[in-house]
Amino acid sequence: MDTEIPLKERRRRRIIKVGRIGIIVALGLGLIVWIASLSHASVRLKGLAVGTVDTGTIETTVGASGSVKPGAEEIVISPISSRIIKAYKRAGDMVEEGEPILQLDLSTVETQYKQMLDEAQMKEYQLDQLRINTESSLRDQEMRIKVKEMSVNRLAMDLRNERYLDSIGSGTHDNVRSAQYAWETAVLELEQMRQNLQDSRAVKEADLRVKELDMEIFRRKLAEAQRTMTDARILAPRRAVLTQINSEIGSQIGAGSQVAVLSELDHYKLDCEIADRFADKVSIGSGVSVKIGREVLEGVVADLSPVSRSGMISFTVQPLDDANPLLRSGVKADVYVKTKVIDDAVRIPNGSFYSAGPGAYRLFVINSEGTEMERRDVVLGQSNYEYVEVVSGLVPGETIVTSDMTAYKDDKILKIKK
Repeated sequence: MDTEIPLKERRRRRIIKVGRIGIIVALGLGLIVWIASLSHASVRLKGLAVGTVDTGTIETTVGASGSVKPGAEEIVISPISSRIIKAYKRAGDMVEEGEPILQLDLSTVETQYKQMLDEAQMKEYQLDQLRINTESSLRDQEMRIKVKEMSVNRLAMDLRNERYLDSIGSGTHDNVRSAQYAWETAVLELEQMRQNLQDSRAVKEADLRVKELDMEIFRRKLAEAQRTMTDARILAPRRAVLTQINSEIGSQIGAGSQVAVLSELDHYKLDCEIADRFADKVSIGSGVSVKIGREVLEGVVADLSPVSRSGMISFTVQPLDDANPLLRSGVKADVYVKTKVIDDAVRIPNGSFYSAGPGAYRLFVINSEGTEMERRDVVLGQSNYEYVEVVSGLVPGETIVTSDMTAYKDDKILKIKK
């Protein structure tokens, strides 16, 4: 016969049963959480670049590449075709203005110069001879005119005498007409001689001017030949460092060929290139930040090419401190051309994550406990080499990862390893 279980016992058994179920449920939930935690990837914060969202001013820039060049560079060319017979200097030497650099074979140009000197002397003699002949010819014509004037005066006197004799009946009309004809003929001849003298003087003066002009042109050629012979001694045009030199003894060089390069290494500039899509952002006088290593120098755009080549625009930057020790010929630099200023901007430190310019990005935000980071969609705006403008998605005070996290693009949450 079944006995009835006391109420107290039934309650005890029910409590035990409920407790077992609770323990099982708790263990199940813990297992689920543990499995879920195992499903999140984990990373070590050490080695990652992080930054804090804050507010401040952003002086927006567009990036370009640059190379440091000497502030002044002069190419020395050979004015003649010759051969090198001696090199006085080597690359890297400091030269003073007027100091010899190379010696060329000048035997040919010296011979030509001496021939030109002889030709110049001959032309001087010819010019003097032309002057003497001109003066002699004009004096001869002037003398004949004076003689003719005396003849005209005599014939005029004869005409007056014949008219007088005819008036007193001692002469004849034929004698008067004959004297009249002789006088008029002489007057015409005198006028013709005077006109011939005027024409001869004009022609002689023109011939003399042509000869003098020819002599002046030849003098200039002679002076140019003398300058060429002087320049062919290849002297330093200024105090500078000899950065290149053709010192191969015996080598042939052509007229106009480069034989040396002098560089002023006390001051520097930068030759830069930027994508032509940013052409409207760059103008002469634009402010520029030049980043060499971790140091930043300020400068301005001093020159800008109007032509795009292979999708790039060339421009020159003049550093404000163009003698800074960081500036060395050939050093590469990151150049940032300043475009505008954004005040009170929400901003984050620039990093490798910012690779495509303004637009949508996915960044990892570290929680306040520093235990995990969550992927978040954000919109970024303009930038410079230090900061990127945050349009939306982040608030000041939050901490983000600024390293490239492309490897975790499919993870929404990442655990942070201690």
